[in-house]
Amino acid sequence: MTNRLPALALVAVMFAWASAFVVIRGLGSGPAPHLSPIAMAEGRLLVGAAVLGVIWALHSLYNGGVRLPRGRTLALTVGYGALWFALYTVLVNAAEQHLDAGTTALLVNIAPIIVAILAGALLQEGFPPLLVVGIAISFAGAAVIAFTGDGRRDGAGVALAVAAALLYGISVVAQKLVLRTVDPLTATALGAGVGAIVLLPWAPRLVDELAAAPLSSTVGVIYLGLVPTALAFLLWAYALAHTPAGVTASSSYAVPGLSILLSWAFLAETPTAWGLLGGVLCLVGVAVSRLTPRRRGAAPTATAARPAESGRPTASPAGASC
Repeated sequence: MTNRLPALALVAVMFAWASAFVVIRGLGSGPAPHLSPIAMAEGRLLVGAAVLGVIWALHSLYNGGVRLPRGRTLALTVGYGALWFALYTVLVNAAEQHLDAGTTALLVNIAPIIVAILAGALLQEGFPPLLVVGIAISFAGAAVIAFTGDGRRDGAGVALAVAAALLYGISVVAQKLVLRTVDPLTATALGAGVGAIVLLPWAPRLVDELAAAPLSSTVGVIYLGLVPTALAFLLWAYALAHTPAGVTASSSYAVPGLSILLSWAFLAETPTAWGLLGGVLCLVGVAVSRLTPRRRGAAPTATAARPAESGRPTASPAGASC
């Protein structure tokens, strides 16, 4: 049974992240949504940061005391906390006011392409031909979704989702630098805390909206903070520590598919045929960009990028969380 625990943890993480897209859609969609994107993000981050903060503090004290990053590392931590945990979350919430959960999940998963572009430009990792081909395929998929749906409405949702993927990619590169000297739990807990602080001015709006909303909205916000944020990050770190990195990296491709199934089961929503086609193109592009041609006479090596959700991102393409 012990050998199965990492695999079970990985399955739980995929369902948790997929369910986040569905819960966000349920809370923020409709002609009169109960929660605005920014209030929903603040509620989620307050819950997630509180749980992760307690775990991080206890872990730090058990291991000799709390150690905070300093200087440039601290600045980068604040940066990805604001861009990834705060603004990214707001943009995903806003995108789902225009797009169904499955389509949003498909678009957000072009984040590995963004990471690869930034790594090639800023970290001198270059632009291999397969990366360029993958970029073209993925953005063709995004264009299919944007221009074959309900006019401006779909275009706005696609723009928000792609912007979220862009911020996520920038944050992965920043977090890569932080993790050279900071452990994953500290990096994740501090990032969530910074995100909650950045959105703190909107806490009164959160209180007002929850007071006027049904109890299910409060339950949904707590769920987003506890399960897809705090619990999923911790389980991912555990799975990554006990599972080959290639397996964990590839598992994130299950998130869009699971989001579509859960959205169909709980919200009676599925992407349109064109939306599915565009989403498949997005994922195919990501897969192509990750291919590494074998050199003649060279033995194959098992290398894989660690996704950013684990708290241990690399500059290589990584799967996207929610």
